[in-house]
Amino acid sequence: MECRNDVSSRSEYSTSTNLLTGAKMLSSIYLTGVIRVILVSIISLGGFVVLFLMHYSSAPSLFCPPLPAFPPQYSERPQGQHNSSLAKTLPDKPIMLLWFWPEHYRFDLSDCATLFNIDSCLLTDDRSIYNKADGVLIFHKSIKQDLSNLPRSPRPPFQKWIWFHVESPTNTNRLSGLENLFNLTLSYRQDADIPIRWRLTARKGQGEDFVLPKKDKLVCWIVSNNNPATGSGQRYNYYRELLKHVKVEVFGKAFGRFLNYEDYYDTISSCKFYLSFENSVHRDYITEKLNGPLASGTVPVVLGPPRQNYEDFVPGDSFIHVNDFPDVKALAEFLLKLDKDDEAYLHYFQWHEHFSAQRHLIQQYQEFTHAICYACDHVGTHKEYRVVHNLYKWYFG
Repeated sequence: MECRNDVSSRSEYSTSTNLLTGAKMLSSIYLTGVIRVILVSIISLGGFVVLFLMHYSSAPSLFCPPLPAFPPQYSERPQGQHNSSLAKTLPDKPIMLLWFWPEHYRFDLSDCATLFNIDSCLLTDDRSIYNKADGVLIFHKSIKQDLSNLPRSPRPPFQKWIWFHVESPTNTNRLSGLENLFNLTLSYRQDADIPIRWRLTARKGQGEDFVLPKKDKLVCWIVSNNNPATGSGQRYNYYRELLKHVKVEVFGKAFGRFLNYEDYYDTISSCKFYLSFENSVHRDYITEKLNGPLASGTVPVVLGPPRQNYEDFVPGDSFIHVNDFPDVKALAEFLLKLDKDDEAYLHYFQWHEHFSAQRHLIQQYQEFTHAICYACDHVGTHKEYRVVHNLYKWYFG
């Protein structure tokens, strides 16, 4: 009986022990499962956050243009330039960054000082110092349709973007997204922030007496473009009508009669009259076609905006306007009359007593040098900040 009682007690104790052990195991398994679920949840949530941040940082901004995709020709400093590593040692003067080389025409960056005595700013094409540039000059015709090749944004708070465009509205591609992007305008327009044109300069004191160059041609015209799509149809039709009444010597790509650069001014000087015909008619759109004959001792015959607009820039007795005559025949008759009246012809050069005209740059690669240098000068001498509101309303209005 005692033996049986010992066995029974031990059996009951063993059963009780096993139940406790099983409970502990179940509890441990339960806790492990809960912890596992919590850990998996934390890892999943962390992964979601990382993916969200990666997507957010790469998505285009609603307020800034997309990051630029640099074309190969702009990814490195242009060959043949003389910029040292500006990112390492920057001079103590305002910096203007030339974002595009207009039409890929490159010139020596020291030409601003050499040709125009402009040394108030540092002109560079080194994009690595974009964040340090006080001004960024952006050539309109080089901007891609989707704006993907514009500088990075947002720009530094002190930096000014300059819209650089010297074509008339007739020959301007209207890109969406530029309306409120710029701080300054560089244009032929007189009301631009940086108006650019070759101007007459006032003589100081008694200058040299004007000497009329030798003339062996009556009317001349140098023209490279007669494409009607550019608005040049009006001037070409006028020229064709003028040919019926007077001989016109023509030169240039449009007529397959090319001139060497060194012969440009001599050829104009040899003509009594020169057709300074603009390819389209817009306010202030008066280009170097007027300056060429003025600087060569020749009388320009102009086709462009109204006479009053020309007189905003040059004396009224320095040119002949086609609008002063009822028709082309009347103009031709007037030119033939002046050809035989030296006194009346010389009247068109009296302005030389008070002004002088500088010969503009004519090499193809120098086409935009003048404008770029004066933009750099503006950045170097103007610190005020401004914003262009609705660029196209101003330009096309």
